Amino acid sequence: MSAEEDAADVARVLAGDVSAFEAIVRRWQKPLVSLAYRFCRDRGRAEDMAQEAFLRAYRRLASWRHEAAFSTWLFALATNLYRSEIRRLPPLTAPLDEGVTALDRRAREPILDEERRDQTIRNAVLALPAKYRDVLTLFYFHGMDIATSAASLGVPDGTVKARLSRGRDILRNKLQSLLGNLS
Repeated sequence: MSAEEDAADVARVLAGDVSAFEAIVRRWQKPLVSLAYRFCRDRGRAEDMAQEAFLRAYRRLASWRHEAAFSTWLFALATNLYRSEIRRLPPLTAPLDEGVTALDRRAREPILDEERRDQTIRNAVLALPAKYRDVLTLFYFHGMDIATSAASLGVPDGTVKARLSRGRDILRNKLQSLLGNLS
C-alpha cells in the first residue's frame, strides 16, 4: 500500500474522477473490515461499518490534510465511526468473569492450545471498558504504533501509553488463572 498511490487517487477524485475512489476502496477494504470486526465481532456488521467509513471518507476527502498519511486519516475516521457505532449499538458481550465461568470444563486447566488461548484473550479484550479495549485493539490486533493509534483515537500519545499499560494490567490480572503467568 503506497502513500503515493493514495495521494494520486485522492487528487484524481477531487479533480472529478470519482472512479478513482474504487482503487482506494480496493486497497483499504480488507484492513477497514478487519478493524471493524475487532470492534463488533460480527462479519456482516463489520462490512456495513466499513462501507459507512468509506462513504464518510468519500464525502470528507477534501478535508484530508497531507501532513499525515492518508491511511492515518482514513483509520482515524473509521475508528471514530466504529466507536460511535459500538456506543450506539453495543455488541452482545458478557462480563469477563461470566465468560470465564461459561467456558467448558477444560477452562479450569491451564490453556495449552494456542488457538483457544488467543480466542480467550480476544474475548477478554472485548470485555474491557471501551477506552482500554479500543487502544489494545488498534495496537495489538491491528498493528498500529503508538502515534498512529493516538491519531486514530484523537488522544495524545501519553494517553495511549497509559491506557495500554492499564489495559494490559487488567488483562493480566483477569487471565492469570486461565492462562498461567503472562508476564
